[in-house]
Amino acid sequence: MQRKQCVAMLLAGGEGRRLAPFTAKLAKPAVPFGGKYRIIDFTLSNCVNSNIDTVGVLTQYRPLVLNTYIGIGSPWDLDRRNGGVTVLPPYMHQEGGDWYKGTANAIYQNMGFIDQYDPEYVLVISGDHIYKMDYAKMLKFHKEKKSEATISVIEVPWEEASRFGIMNTNDSYEITEFDEKPKKPISNLASMGIYIFNWSLLKKYLIADENNSESSNDFGKDLIPAMLRDKIPMFAYPFQGYWKDVGTIDSLWQANMDLLEDRPELNLYDSKWRIYSVNPNQPPQYIGPTAKVTQCLVNEGCIVHGNIHRTVLFYGVTIEKGTVIRDSIIMPNVKIGANVQIYKAIIGEGTIIEDGATIGSIDSEEIAVIDNNSVVTKTAVIGDQEGILV
Repeated sequence: MQRKQCVAMLLAGGEGRRLAPFTAKLAKPAVPFGGKYRIIDFTLSNCVNSNIDTVGVLTQYRPLVLNTYIGIGSPWDLDRRNGGVTVLPPYMHQEGGDWYKGTANAIYQNMGFIDQYDPEYVLVISGDHIYKMDYAKMLKFHKEKKSEATISVIEVPWEEASRFGIMNTNDSYEITEFDEKPKKPISNLASMGIYIFNWSLLKKYLIADENNSESSNDFGKDLIPAMLRDKIPMFAYPFQGYWKDVGTIDSLWQANMDLLEDRPELNLYDSKWRIYSVNPNQPPQYIGPTAKVTQCLVNEGCIVHGNIHRTVLFYGVTIEKGTVIRDSIIMPNVKIGANVQIYKAIIGEGTIIEDGATIGSIDSEEIAVIDNNSVVTKTAVIGDQEGILV
């Protein structure tokens, strides 16, 4: 096997309970996003755009759709004979086997995959964040600082710093302390969950962590604090740009709405940093003579006869006459009848909404949620407070 300078390990096994019901049968990185993509498209595209061509994707929870979607990696130009993308589920061996117990344990169980490429560096990333980042620049920073472990950070508003893992640094961005969700933060540099390690160092700490029966086998809770205690040279890489953890219904909705601004901070139209995805191969969209469409993303295969504003339409959606939709996300293959009203909602894939139904209300603060493959009738209305049928 040809040696690689850097191998990426993409953590994609999380359950994503806060994104229920959309993660009831689906891994979080496979959740649709932005009218065309799935969440994992962003990290896979970042890898190939950064010239990192060897990626291990660690799956565990509900992996069927995610595994099928990744396939052999062709949409991201990761179908390589030497390297490319490899799906890495938990497996049995002669002494037994375990589910991945934590983020660090997931990498530990796949040390053999990394070793076959004999890399100098390992990039550890998560498959549930929306952002565009050049990992090659982060690796350059790592080398220049002679760092052994580098963590990407982003400035967050001070009033929100208590919700994040915070890195305290000196003026040279050397990490002096890691505070997990501090009550009184002294820094607003939040960890983005993106790490570059010297492989020889990481391997040593993974083995030690695995032999510690009191460890939760987690990078943030165990490995990073252990390295800091041992005074390993660690630096924070300051990232500037759009980054969103879409781990909740609210953040998933907001990240989609962010794309509908006149000049969105996350530019999907940048030909120099394309976000690749699997093409649904649908016919062209059709906007009918009675339709009015403003501030929307409309994907292939959509047929629109209604009035929609500030809404994301995934592929294969049909909307009949007299229907009004505002501030919503309509996932793939949803069929919406005539004279329907939908306000601030996320409609799950394959749902049928019959004529005259109402979902949400125009002045609601809450996001109405319809599960995948539901049927909403005229007499079934989504409640403003709980997002349930009443």
